[in-house]
Amino acid sequence: MDYNFDEIIPRRHSGSYKWDSPESDDILPMWVADMDFRTAPAIIEALRRRVEHGVFGYTKVSDEYYNAVTDWFCLRHNWTINRDWIIYTSGVVPAVSAIIKAMTEPGDMIITQTPAYNCFFSSIRNNGCQLDSNPLINIDGRFTIDYDNLERLAADPRAKVLTLCNPHNPSGRVWTRDELTRIGDICLRNDVFVIADEIHCELTFDGHTYTPFASISPEFLNNSATCISPSKAFNIAGLQIANIVAANPEVRAKIDRAININEVCDVNPFGVEATIVAYRHGEPWLEALKQYIWDNYILLRNELSNHLPYLKTTPLQGTYLAWVDIRATGMDSETIAQGLIQEEKLMLNPGTMYHGEGFIRINLACPRSVLSDAISRIIHYFNNHNATAQK
Repeated sequence: MDYNFDEIIPRRHSGSYKWDSPESDDILPMWVADMDFRTAPAIIEALRRRVEHGVFGYTKVSDEYYNAVTDWFCLRHNWTINRDWIIYTSGVVPAVSAIIKAMTEPGDMIITQTPAYNCFFSSIRNNGCQLDSNPLINIDGRFTIDYDNLERLAADPRAKVLTLCNPHNPSGRVWTRDELTRIGDICLRNDVFVIADEIHCELTFDGHTYTPFASISPEFLNNSATCISPSKAFNIAGLQIANIVAANPEVRAKIDRAININEVCDVNPFGVEATIVAYRHGEPWLEALKQYIWDNYILLRNELSNHLPYLKTTPLQGTYLAWVDIRATGMDSETIAQGLIQEEKLMLNPGTMYHGEGFIRINLACPRSVLSDAISRIIHYFNNHNATAQK
């Protein structure tokens, strides 16, 4: 079946956080990590049927939901999940926050590989914990783990949790099984619990395979909680649905208690329905989407290479978020982000949001004509500011 990812779908004045947050209607938003594509047709049709039912009361999550989740991860990712391990909630950010609440006390240290998804920082702060940053190492544009520093941080008795983004936002890395094993072994030796945010797990590209952290060994399974959701891959974040997978019964009981304390223990009928249909019937659409996003990445990489060779596009292994190295310009990322808004009416994310100064993040999940427009604005901006660029 053909899917029209080139279609321009008007989102302005639709209550879109991405499109309606900018101060004026002429700003092109390439920031928040949602897509400008309609979700899979099967999901739309299922939600249409649910709307026609007309009654939207409190939702009981059915066996069909659990079976769809467990079957998908078994068949697609070779990970066998027991349905009793699953705790549903309203999103991955509430899930991460609740797990932190369950596994720490105020004042504890939480290790995070930076740059990192910015909501990790707020979840740590809101639970009264302290950030222990383990900056990734950038070798010729490829980000890797600083294992020596991770070992040192994990040995601190105040360190209780490591947040792991797998695949990694914003660098676009898909961690290998060997990398995840080294991380997990360090955490086990030092009694550090792992929170694995795996929301981008479906968005990996040829040559790179997502490995669920908890699938590597029984020890890793029992020393972790994994956050998963169809929201990123199928563009249904507004339906507010996610799952926590926690096999250790004592850990799961603590998380379940924290979920209830945080009052994020209920989900809505549309999120439940969309999850079932995504995992049962959404795979063909997902595979077509991934090819389209990959082609968008190639367009961005080639255009920047041809016109602004001092900007280096980090190799994309997963996610739909391009991480672009702007250090050669001599400008900081906040200045560039503000300059693009003011001069080019283009909104993207400065690296400082992620503790990643020297980079900007660009959302590639949009029709190609929109991306081409954004690229033209970026080229025009830097051509007007190239006096400081170190070519």
